[in-house]
Amino acid sequence: MEAELEEEDGSFTNISLADDRPTVDRGSAVLHTKQDNEDFTMNCDMDDMENQVEMEEKTRLINQVLELQHTLEDLSARVDAVKEENLKLKSENQVLGQYIENLMSASSVFQTTDNKSKRK
Repeated sequence: MEAELEEEDGSFTNISLADDRPTVDRGSAVLHTKQDNEDFTMNCDMDDMENQVEMEEKTRLINQVLELQHTLEDLSARVDAVKEENLKLKSENQVLGQYIENLMSASSVFQTTDNKSKRK
C-alpha cells in the first residue's frame, strides 16, 4: 500500500507500507492514505460548495443593503423637497393672509358698526 506523509512544514514524503501497518514516529506529522485523500477531496468539494453558498448569500445581502441605501437616499431627498415646498406654501399663506386683512380693512363692508352709528 502506498501513502503520503505530510510534514509540519507542509512538505510530503511518499512511503511504502508493508503489510498495511504504517508506523509514524515523527512529531506531529500526519499520515494520508488514498482513502484519506478521497475524504479530503470530498471535504474540499463540500467546503467549496459551502463557501460558494456563503458568497452568494453575502452578495445577496450586500445588494439588498445597497438597494435599501438607495431607497433611503431617495426618501431623504423627497423629505427635503417636501420641507422646501412646505416653507414656500407657509410664506405664500402669510402673504395672502396679509393681503386679505388689508382688503378687509380698506373695504367699508368690513368696517366696524361704530363707524355706521356715527354717520346717522
